[in-house]
Parts: sequence; structure tokens; C-alpha cells
Amino acid sequence: MHAYRTHTCAALAASNVGDTVRLSGWVHRKRDHGGVLFVDLRDHYGITQIVAKAGTETMELLERLRVESVVTVTGEVVSRGPEATNPNLPTGEIEVVADTITVQSHAQELPMPVAGDAEYPEDIRLRYRFLDLRRERLHQNVMLRSRVISSIRNRMVGQGFTEFQTPILTASSPEGARDYLVPSRVHPGKFYALPQAPQMFKQLLMVAGFDRYFQIAPCFRDEDARADRSPGEFYQLDFEMSYVTQDDVFQAIEPVLHGVFEEFADWQGKGRTVSALPFKRIPYRESMLKYGNDKPDLRNPILISDVSEHFVGSGFGRFASIVEGGDVVRAIPAPGTADRSRKFFDDMNGWAQSEGFAGLGYATRKGGEWGGPIAKNHGEDKMSAMADALGLGPDDGLFFAAGKEAQAAKLAGLARTRVGETLGLIDQSRFEFCWIVDFPMFEYDEDAKKVDFSHNPFSMPQGEMAALETMDPLDILAYQYDIVCNGIELSSGAIRNHRAEIMYKAFEIAGYTQADVDTNFAGMINAFKFGAPPHGGSAPGIDRIVMLLADEPNIREVIVFPMTQKAEDLMMGAPNFATPKQLKELNLRVAPQAGDTGKTVTSTGG
Repeated sequence: MHAYRTHTCAALAASNVGDTVRLSGWVHRKRDHGGVLFVDLRDHYGITQIVAKAGTETMELLERLRVESVVTVTGEVVSRGPEATNPNLPTGEIEVVADTITVQSHAQELPMPVAGDAEYPEDIRLRYRFLDLRRERLHQNVMLRSRVISSIRNRMVGQGFTEFQTPILTASSPEGARDYLVPSRVHPGKFYALPQAPQMFKQLLMVAGFDRYFQIAPCFRDEDARADRSPGEFYQLDFEMSYVTQDDVFQAIEPVLHGVFEEFADWQGKGRTVSALPFKRIPYRESMLKYGNDKPDLRNPILISDVSEHFVGSGFGRFASIVEGGDVVRAIPAPGTADRSRKFFDDMNGWAQSEGFAGLGYATRKGGEWGGPIAKNHGEDKMSAMADALGLGPDDGLFFAAGKEAQAAKLAGLARTRVGETLGLIDQSRFEFCWIVDFPMFEYDEDAKKVDFSHNPFSMPQGEMAALETMDPLDILAYQYDIVCNGIELSSGAIRNHRAEIMYKAFEIAGYTQADVDTNFAGMINAFKFGAPPHGGSAPGIDRIVMLLADEPNIREVIVFPMTQKAEDLMMGAPNFATPKQLKELNLRVAPQAGDTGKTVTSTGG
């Protein structure tokens, strides 16, 4: 018999009754039933009930053990009988009567229990992540992550992609988020950067002639945490294709994403559906108008409308003056709110103010009759004409966001989501995908008072060189696209600018000289001068995909060893201070920061 186990804790069934078996695992729960001790023994695979009878050494030993101690149990499999069967366990028809028990490891008093679903503070969970990972929900999330990655990899290979690994130590880029820098011992004063993404390398693979590339790529960005973004590092399905149009990219990746989401849509019995192929395509400007952002949740049926023209010369002077001044008024329907009290609408206004906006106007409607100051001043007939234009019913109210277009769109988008959630309009049983396309190539930076790239500087402008030379930069669109699911942006992507002369011109419009491009993007611009194929790709986020499939509100719940929101690893004690010996080897010195209390940080030095 094997030293530790003949079966796992999920393997035994009624067919094993009478067998002598050996199991190993953690003591999950103990229940004393007066003369009989029941122990749930847990391993990676499941739980088996162990029975220890009164007066036996096994019972005395188990009684003394703390939960989460590791033991090896040898004993006979017996039937529980119909009255004691547990239908919720795969092993619920049997139990093992303990004959001998060997303690492999004693557990100390736990800082947090493993059994049960009680919530615990983030710092405790992350400091003792190895315990947190033993809990069923988190354990299953991590296994889901592994299965999803395996499925993605198989589907990408099936689509003709080849997996490559790109460098981790690379050069810093002036574009994007802050880099993580790594000092070089061999080259004093110089630094590598951890890649924010394999962007340039995957494009260079296309220039090198490898046609279809992918990898499950680690990426590193020194940016703040959010519910859908892990600080420090994350993983993405990075891919690139040669000789492709935007449509070709969509047709290649849509079956992969659709297939993975269909495969795991019923995870833990949730029974969700996935939007049909091909995924809906929404131009950026339309998305900003109808949904108030460029990552719309299509499960929400509410659509935002521009109603500025309805308030020209209106009796409601505030909106009339806003429109006459060149700004906008956006309307957000509140369907079926006739039975809602005035408090519902006032609370929405208070919420908008708590978010930093001046307020959220509203008009109520019941049986076709309007209520509220906006309706009273604008007039019954004009309000009804607006409602008819928007296709509203007699019991549908309205919220209004007014002001400069960007701010009004932002408030309208947030209000659309809040109204949809409050009224229970968002269907939780669906995965709704869409592409956001036709992003503007450039935008005006109010702080810098200059035109700059709005999205990805390496994208091909629609119209190519002719557009750059003849059009207003703010009117130029790019072959850039985002894939969005349920209001979560999974990735950005683009058809790349593969011609050096177009890249120089695009960067010139954004205020960069040819020398700037040659210095900052030397590897790519030089490669393009030796024959580069048209190419494009994208990089859907693995962590976000798993977060959606696991139905978790925070990305931390699907990452094995996440950091805190301050980018700290409480379990391993990172980041920490380097030793004097390490600093000397790296030709670095430490200098106190302003207001420091004695601790130091590393910086470059002689």
C-alpha cells in the first residue's frame, strides 16, 4: 500500500465498500456525536468523512488535533446507509472507519478559518494567502483560471497561432504607464524595464516572418489598483497576425473568446448565455453618446440620448443657456418609475453630487403626467414631444446630465449604470460582447495645450498618409478597437502602422521629432525599414476573463498570490530594502526622501 494514499478524498464510492484504503489530507471539520467522532478529511480533490469510535486511539488522537492538521488515515470503507447519505458530496454514500492515523503535520491556532464562507479583512487574507487558497471558493477560482488558460491555448493553436515567449528584461518606453525598472550590475547607472506588454516584440515577430503569434504574457505596470486591475503585474492573451485587416483579426479571436465563455458559462451551475457570433460593432462616438463610455454593458437596456435641441429657447432657463453656450444636455430614461417616490429621484441627484458633479436633473412621469421643476418650466407639451422622440412610455421618468460634452457623457454613463442596477434591469445571466471601433487617432490635451495620441501611437490611421497630410488631426480615425464584455474592457488592439514614413508623420503631429522616434522606438522603426508586412492584433486580459467567468466583483479573487491595493505582498514582505552588499554590486546608493523618518529608497548614483 502506498505510504500516503491509495485514493484521493473525492474518489471513493459505494463500489468501494469493504475495501481497506489509505487517505491523506487536512482535518477540515470535526463533529463529536457522543461516542463517535466524525472528521471531514479534505484534499485538493474533495472531502471524505472519517469515523473514529469511542475508546480507540484514533479518536483520542483526532480529538487532540487542531483543524488543518495534516494526517494519513488507513481504514475500511463502509456504507453510510440511506438515512445518513450526503447528496451534496461525491463521496456522500460512504465513510471510512479509521484503523490507524499518522500525523504528518500539526497545525497551530489559525489566524482565519478555512471552513465556511465568512469574510475576513484583506490584510489577513493576503498575509495568510496559503490558508485563504484552501477555502473552497478561492480554490475553485484558481482551478477555473487554470482550465480557462488551457482552453485558450488549445483554441489559439487550433486557429493556426504559434506560441512564443518574449523578453522580460527590456528597454523602457516613454509611452503608457510607469515602468518597473531593474538596475543593471554589468552596466552601472543603466536600467532594464519590465515589459508593460510585449507590444514591440510581437510586432517584430511579424517583421521576422512568423505570421501568427500568441502567448499568455506577463505584463508589468506601476499603476494603482482597481477592482478590475491588479497592481504591478497581470497576464494577457497576447496575439498578433500578419497580412490582416481589422475584420480578419475579429474573425480569428471571436471564436476563441466565444468558445471559452460558452465552455465555462455554466460554471457552478450559473447557466449563463453568450452573445452570438459575430460580436456587435459599435463606433466609438456612438458608444460615448448612447452609453456614456467606451466600455458599454449591453445587458442594460437603457440608452442615453442627446436632447440639446429640445431645450433651445426652453422655459427652463438653465438648460437653455447651457445649450446656447455650445454645451449639451443628455437624457437617461428611468423606465417604469411611476410608482417610485420622489426620494428615488432626489437620491440619484445626491449620488451625482457625491461623485463630484453639480447634480443630476430629473422629471417624473405617471400616467403621462409630468412632475418636477424641469418639466414644469419646460412645459407639458415639450416634455411629451421629447418623450415621444425618445420612445418613452407614460410611466417612464427621465434624468438629465448637462454641461460640457465630456462631463455630461461621463455623468450620463454613470447614471445609466446606477439606474439600471437600482431598477434591476441588468440581466445577470448573460455575457454580452461588443467591439468598440473607429477610435479617434488624436485628441487635444488641455493641460499640455497640444494634440497628442488618444489611444495607441502605433496604430494605422484610417486613410493612412493621405489622412495625416490633409485632414484635421482631431477628425482622423484609427484602426483601433476594444473588445468589451458586460461593461469590462478585456483588451485594446489595432491594425498597426507598419510603414516608417507614416509613423514619422503621425508622431510629428503629436509633437515628436524624427530623432525622438529613432531614439525611443529604435528597434521597431529600424525593422520597418527592412520590409514589414501589414499586421495587427490584440491582447485580452486573462485575469478579467476569469473574473467574469467566476462572477467575482474583484480581480484579486482569481489571482493566486495578489498584492494589496498599495502593491505590497504581505505574505512575502515585498517590496523590501536591499542590503548594502546588493546596492554596492548594482552601483547604487540610497538617499533619504524629503520628510523621511529614517528609511531610505534606492536611487541611481555614482
